[in-house]
Amino acid sequence: MIDVSSGFWLVAAVLIVAPLASGLVDRSPLSFAFLFLGLGLLIGEGGTDLLSLGTHSPLLEILATVTLALVLFLDAVKLQVDELRARWLAPVLILGPGTALVITFGALASAWLLGFSATLAVLAGAILASTDPVILREVLRDGRVPRSIRQVLRIEAGMNDLVVLPVVLVMIAVATDASNSGSGWIRFGFDLAIVGPVLGFAIGGVGSWSMFRLDRQVTIRRELQALYGIGLVIGSYAAAAEMGGDGFLAAFFAGLAVVTLNQSLCDCFLDFGEVASEMAMLLSFLLFGIVLSGILSEVDVVETLILAALVIFVIRPVSLAAVLSRAHMSWEGRLFTSWFGPRGLNSLLLALLVVEAGVEGSELLLAVVGTIVLASSVLHGASATPLAAWYGRRITMSVHEEERESDAASVLGTHGEELKRVSVEELHQRMESGESMYILDVRARSNFESDPERIPGEIRVLPDQAADWATDRPPDRPVIAYCA
Repeated sequence: MIDVSSGFWLVAAVLIVAPLASGLVDRSPLSFAFLFLGLGLLIGEGGTDLLSLGTHSPLLEILATVTLALVLFLDAVKLQVDELRARWLAPVLILGPGTALVITFGALASAWLLGFSATLAVLAGAILASTDPVILREVLRDGRVPRSIRQVLRIEAGMNDLVVLPVVLVMIAVATDASNSGSGWIRFGFDLAIVGPVLGFAIGGVGSWSMFRLDRQVTIRRELQALYGIGLVIGSYAAAAEMGGDGFLAAFFAGLAVVTLNQSLCDCFLDFGEVASEMAMLLSFLLFGIVLSGILSEVDVVETLILAALVIFVIRPVSLAAVLSRAHMSWEGRLFTSWFGPRGLNSLLLALLVVEAGVEGSELLLAVVGTIVLASSVLHGASATPLAAWYGRRITMSVHEEERESDAASVLGTHGEELKRVSVEELHQRMESGESMYILDVRARSNFESDPERIPGEIRVLPDQAADWATDRPPDRPVIAYCA
């Protein structure tokens, strides 16, 4: 077991190894998920047997709970709801059914290959449908990938847990007979769909509004504002759990309240929250590696690897390709988006919820999920940089539809209002008159590279990044954008 001294050593290992290994990770096919899972496997029972950790460890339970709540909160805060507020329907209708298809086919494959019961198979399908923004991090930061594609991946990774988590919670209730009557199911549904989200939204909205108003009056130190944000996450989880709702949904809706109500948390919280969540994630990966080291022997290796291949190479790509068939993107964009659905910490955390509930066969489920997460962290981590480079080269060779779209709502089929057009003659007259204005060259990458002509005084902005350019720009002069 892990005692206090061992716990300190593990925390030290994460804080020391992660910075030292960051250069290696950035320049190699390795990912932090694989690195720390592998380290856990090495020092666990199945490796050198330096440490052991059971699936019901309070340490793992507390760390996993706080980590998942914080990740869900930050996912919601970073959803850029302001861009989607008026055009949210297309992303929801497209990405929601995509997740549902992955759950369905994942469940069927789990039952067929591993002989899981119907309940355990649906749990496996749902858990393996959860995608991990941690492993996607390098892709989401890569400027060679059009912004609209990165936003589709970010929204899916942030929102698919809204589909996955309720399915997992309902199936846990089914497996444990937690609500074995009609009235019991009504109460369960009310607690799940209403209590957690409403409490979380209220705490996030009121909490962020209070801090914003108070900070304007008396100026609260930034480091205390950073801690305040962590308090909102834990408070929303605890309040929902106390009232019978789901704390994780509450944490997500607390973050959603911050952006949908146009409140703003100090950027110091987002910075601190990102660092805190990343360290917690890496420590969680390390602890999960130690746990998996002791239970991976229960897995039927061949069948599990076949399931991993189906989930990674077939089920998600085919499901997403189907729902993206009418999206405004090239075949390269569809291929890129469909491929990057890595399984990571979220899947392990959801599987741990099943274990903690005492569902029959849950430890085997955790071992299977752990094996697939290892495979995914290798394959998706190794392919991130090469595929982004390939995609970037393709975009410079010809115009791609997704380049012309600045956000997920547009690329998935919902466009904003038509902008006023300015003729060449009108632009020339306004320039001759000396009018102060921004002239943006938003031609596609391939058109810009092949045509040396420029308008005097223009600003070059990639078409998919025009919205980012305008975000902090004061409305002091008109903006005129032109493309090929």
